Amino acid sequence: MGIISWIILGLLAGVVAKILLPGRDPGGLIGTTLIGVAGAFVGGWISSRFLDRPITQDFYDGATWVSAIGGALVLLIAYRILFGHSRAR
Repeated sequence: MGIISWIILGLLAGVVAKILLPGRDPGGLIGTTLIGVAGAFVGGWISSRFLDRPITQDFYDGATWVSAIGGALVLLIAYRILFGHSRAR
């Protein structure tokens, strides 16, 4: 897949991660989508590096989508932990 495909996949993975992990994010919609793009790259890298699952050239491969959404979820959780607002107001 090319870089444009990864960006589109990341945008969609960010939306899915936001649906799976609802709540207020410190960065809003734009921050969440950027985290989704970064999560797609991180998830793909982790999948190919540590799980011995090479990234296919097919945009509709299920494992690629799962790794992208998983990477987006991990980055979204880390972002909320590091930059989230405290629960006490």
